Amino acid sequence: MTAYEAKKEELAAALRQATGGVRLAKSTSNLFRDRKAAPTLDVRSFCNVLGVDTAAQTVEVEGMTPYETLTDACLAKACMPLVVPQLKSITIGGAVSGVGIESSSFRYGLPHESVLSLDVLLANGDVVTATPDNEHADLFFGIPNSYGTLGYVLKLTARTRPVEPYVALRHRKLTDIDEYFTALGEACRGDADFVDGTVFSGNELCITEGRFVAEAPYLSDYTWLGIYYRSIRERSEDYLSVRDYIWRWDTDWFWCSKNLYVQNKPLRLLLGRRRLNSVTYQKIMRWNIRVGLTAAINRRLGRQTESVIQDVDIPLERSAEFLRFFLETIPIRPVWICPIGGHDPARRFPLYPLTGPGFYVNFGFWDVMPNPEKHPEGHFNRLIEDKVEELGGVKSLYSDSYYDEDRFWRLYDGETYFRLKQKYDPDGRLRDLYRKCVLGE
Repeated sequence: MTAYEAKKEELAAALRQATGGVRLAKSTSNLFRDRKAAPTLDVRSFCNVLGVDTAAQTVEVEGMTPYETLTDACLAKACMPLVVPQLKSITIGGAVSGVGIESSSFRYGLPHESVLSLDVLLANGDVVTATPDNEHADLFFGIPNSYGTLGYVLKLTARTRPVEPYVALRHRKLTDIDEYFTALGEACRGDADFVDGTVFSGNELCITEGRFVAEAPYLSDYTWLGIYYRSIRERSEDYLSVRDYIWRWDTDWFWCSKNLYVQNKPLRLLLGRRRLNSVTYQKIMRWNIRVGLTAAINRRLGRQTESVIQDVDIPLERSAEFLRFFLETIPIRPVWICPIGGHDPARRFPLYPLTGPGFYVNFGFWDVMPNPEKHPEGHFNRLIEDKVEELGGVKSLYSDSYYDEDRFWRLYDGETYFRLKQKYDPDGRLRDLYRKCVLGE
């Protein structure tokens, strides 16, 4: 804590002395949208777990701490954060200021819903502590989905839960879309510790339930040669260590590692276990964007493509309708399915308004699509945005968005946002949410 306080004061002084707009210098990023250059504020040293309190079931942690580091510190004390997003490279501050999710979200909501307090660095260099019931409660509830446009999370306290050493998995296959979402709702109301799903096609849909167990008859390994998402089609049950379960998607970036050809067994052997992870893939992706290799190849071959990298949350009762639309319109498979529940009506987060009383379903789909008909820029993403709005859903903002400004502020509570902006960044030193997430400034 002494080291944290010293770093905090140094960073606050650096921000006061800097001129113009700023953005964070971080070791990793899980944003999939281009960003214009800006002076950077180096927060990479805020990457430590300050304490795990097993009696209180809480963890105190700095905002730039990757979830891999945070989770290892918790597992060492036989607990875990209530929700651990699926990639090791995600930071806890990023998951709270943006939006994170995982298979315990059906019970505990999104990562920001298990936060108890936040230390936030404001644009003027002040650091305030925000809790649900102090003078900065409005900032506490406004930070989720603000993407650093109201301030930067330097430290937070979040809830944890005890764990067992292993997770037993049950993969249930269904062939009908309506039956699938009925069964998904039933699983969410059951006794599982984890629930998610994978859609391979309109008649090959899977629900995976995970339960903590003290013993396992065997353990599977998807950290090197084995590929987890393929096992879902091949097995009806499985067993993983709790750590391997938490990171089951990370080895192959779900299934997106196929675009780097690392689902080829000889290449996996060559790369080794240590390089097969989201951190490696992020570095390759950033390098490709920087040098423009893929873009140059597409121009040379006369190909037009569109990145469709999105997570959207749809009310459970409208999810079958969304999936049918998606399967008919967007040729990306598989699709990740992750239910969200556990919402406390007394804790409303206005910038990411999951306001319905029941479950939502997250649909995650990530790929680059051919666009042979040369539709206008963002054609398929715009279709998705329209459908999400029609069905009363919400779209995450970590990737490309195409909303016009009036529509954006209507969907993401511009009235509340600008009230917070005026209070916590009256000089507009930090870019507003639309400029950052849609215009890419």
